[in-house]
Amino acid sequence: MIEYAVVIERSPNNYGAWVPDLDGCVSTGKTLEEVTANIAEAIEMHLEVMRENGETVPHPTAQVAVVRVAS
Repeated sequence: MIEYAVVIERSPNNYGAWVPDLDGCVSTGKTLEEVTANIAEAIEMHLEVMRENGETVPHPTAQVAVVRVAS
C-alpha cells in the first residue's frame, strides 16, 4: 500500500482534487466523499498507465500541513 498527499479544493459547484506527486492526476466530485473516492480511483488508474508505459512510479514526497494564523 502506498499513500500520496492529495489537495482538495472547493469551487462554487463542486470539489476538485489533485496529487502533487503525480503530474496530471486530478479528479472532481460534488461532495467531499465523492471527490475522495474519485481521486483514489484516479491515482490507481494513473499508476496503472505509468506501469504499462514502462515509467517509474514515483515515491510520495509531498507533505500536507494545516497552518493556523491569526485572522
